[in-house]
Amino acid sequence: MLICGLKLSHDGGLALVEDGRLLLSVEREKVGNGRRFQPLDRLEQVEDLLAGEGIAPGDIDRFVVDGWFAPLGEDQRHPVLHVTHHGRPARLPVAPYQDVPGADVLAPHPFAGLPLGTTTHPYSSYHHSTQHLIGAYATSPFARRGQDALVLVWDGGMPPVLYRVDPEPLRVTRLGELFPLYGSVFADFCAALPPFRGAQPATTDPHLMPRNLDVAGKAMAYAALGTDDPGFDSLLSADLDARELSYTMGDELAHALTDDGPSPWPDATGADLIATFQGYLGRRLRTALAAAVRDGDLPPRLCLSGGCALNIKWNSLLRSCGLFDAVWVPPFPNDSGAALGAATVEWVRTGGRPVLDWSVHRGPRLRPAEGDPAGWTSAPCDIDALAHVLHDTGAPVVVLTGRAELGPRALGHRSILAPATDPGMKQRLNRLKDREDYRPVAPVCLEHRAPELFSPGTPDPHMLFDHDTRAGWESKVPAVVHLDGTARLQTVSDRESPFLHALLTAYEKLSGLPLLCNTSANHKGRGFFPDVASAAAWGRVPAIWSEGRLYRRT
Repeated sequence: MLICGLKLSHDGGLALVEDGRLLLSVEREKVGNGRRFQPLDRLEQVEDLLAGEGIAPGDIDRFVVDGWFAPLGEDQRHPVLHVTHHGRPARLPVAPYQDVPGADVLAPHPFAGLPLGTTTHPYSSYHHSTQHLIGAYATSPFARRGQDALVLVWDGGMPPVLYRVDPEPLRVTRLGELFPLYGSVFADFCAALPPFRGAQPATTDPHLMPRNLDVAGKAMAYAALGTDDPGFDSLLSADLDARELSYTMGDELAHALTDDGPSPWPDATGADLIATFQGYLGRRLRTALAAAVRDGDLPPRLCLSGGCALNIKWNSLLRSCGLFDAVWVPPFPNDSGAALGAATVEWVRTGGRPVLDWSVHRGPRLRPAEGDPAGWTSAPCDIDALAHVLHDTGAPVVVLTGRAELGPRALGHRSILAPATDPGMKQRLNRLKDREDYRPVAPVCLEHRAPELFSPGTPDPHMLFDHDTRAGWESKVPAVVHLDGTARLQTVSDRESPFLHALLTAYEKLSGLPLLCNTSANHKGRGFFPDVASAAAWGRVPAIWSEGRLYRRT
């Protein structure tokens, strides 16, 4: 059975699942240097993505469209997406954004009228929260082992909700909401403070592209400039608990702390407020989970999903808090994994086991190079020779190979790699990327040596937890050490990333160091470079390595 999952609103994408195996997952932003977060609301683009894989709409056995919001003022029980097909408008009813207590979490919403090709097709839709839930569990090591697990879903438009998944036979139980705060509260709070104030136009309509999509990640890094003061947790709780649940709670809290009369923390900088609020939300999450685990006979395994699972501080806190034996975060916990999640729910609902055969490198294919770009020359260059280039020049190299990564993190197939020994490399890379100086650069490290450099240094192939840099290593690899002494580590094994493992092994033989800097290869505000020509047109790095050739700017 061939299932096509579609996410048509922001972070639009398409995924194909055949008999429980992920064939591909393509986010619209990763095609043709697309804008970040853009929707897939022109259905001819779906036809083009399928055609690129040699598939026609008629080859698909089942279509699934991810659930979403209705515009404010409309019936949220019956949301409709407004899209076009070759210029003709179409209305597609979908499932509501979130499941409700007492209802079947996996209940399908059947519809008809999806225009693709020369006809229309029937399709199913599931709650947006449901695809996060099943996408996280089905890709987890717990699913592969047939183990039950908890799944915490905290996305921008919903409070944190805890579920239990029992796989054989499949049973999903909604255990309840942990506390009444939408996942967007952190980004909205930060966006109301310097330096993020006014970064995006104000709108509270969740049907439109949500506000502040690019703020949360920046603010997580910016918090390192401030001080987290847990002494203000009770004040923050009192303010938030007195408010009615809404999409403006974060803005209102920020203004209450800075604009409305005498401040309860008069000496606090914006960075202090951001650091404290981030810390507060992590502690509140940990406390709520501790109460849930204490009050029930629940499995000691936890999956995290929804946009909030991109916050490495919260992920690390939950992994180290002692409540769980293991914590899993997929590399696409935000809406970049929504098409994959929707297709997986359909597979499970049609009788498939709740486990997905997948790889993180199932994104778009690299477009083949058609000769050398103007102003560039190329020559054969194997992986050992690439290691020599990095070691001998000390300069960054754009690396493009194979299929792209799933999710928002560059994991070695669409990366800029560079030696980490130069203290100025982080600033150099941030300047190349038009990023703020406080932004960190991630280390990519051989898995077996990571505990030597970082604490805990445990396997983290998808760059979703932070690690402390061990004493003595800060001066050896300064480019990958964040302002607070941590690093957003990516570990590499031969099994999961053979290309990166071979490169790091060769680089280690030359330098004695098992790691490099890794940041994404893309235009600012765009998805990953789809080909060598795009990277050459960007032109800010003097060398590009792709599929065994090294391109140098002349």
